Amino acid sequence: MKNSVRILMTVGASAAIAGGAFAVSGASADTGAASRPTTRIATTTLFAKVGANGALLSSSGIGNVNHFGGGRYNLTASTDISRCALIGTINTNGGNDPGPGSSSILVGAVDSRTLFVRTATPSASGNKIVDDDRPFSVQVTC
Repeated sequence: MKNSVRILMTVGASAAIAGGAFAVSGASADTGAASRPTTRIATTTLFAKVGANGALLSSSGIGNVNHFGGGRYNLTASTDISRCALIGTINTNGGNDPGPGSSSILVGAVDSRTLFVRTATPSASGNKIVDDDRPFSVQVTC
């Protein structure tokens, strides 16, 4: 090519053939990264701490608890939770812990503003049923 110069630059590339396997690794520099603005993702976090009897002990963004059966609760959120992460845990605050054994919690969305929580004591002794009123905490992160 007349008055043209082509420069081919490969940074940090290597290839190796060993035992029939072929591997390639490489690295490149992004020179535009410093000029790009940092994007922050806004999150919303709702939470509730609920006693075994359904009493709302502490909350943010959760306004109502409906305790409608053994170990079954519906919680009303102040915002749409349909695309949020739902986290729940059993705790001993707000009620008596039944003692040794395991406990479990199920948290799911009923609709865009309602959480369903089911608490249980699968290892309960005696005639105790598995679904059991247990104190719990939930967190919703959007």
